[in-house]
Amino acid sequence: MSDDVDAALTTWWATLVQALGLEDVPADRDAILGLAGEAAHAVVRPAAPLTTFLAGYAAGLAGGSAAAVTAAIERARTAVEG
Repeated sequence: MSDDVDAALTTWWATLVQALGLEDVPADRDAILGLAGEAAHAVVRPAAPLTTFLAGYAAGLAGGSAAAVTAAIERARTAVEG
């Protein structure tokens, strides 16, 4: 990832966290982007946002901890790999 893209994503992450009223987000941005990329390539491009949303929703229902986020991403990754 180029420095410009990384900087833009860092700024966007901070903006979105503030807009959504979140304080701490126990998530690895690169893991989320990786999951999105895998879904886009293995399924179809529009699967990327759907996959990351549903993984985030599942993590929230499971308590929203860092462990819940990691587990949801891994379960989604397994589903993508089919």
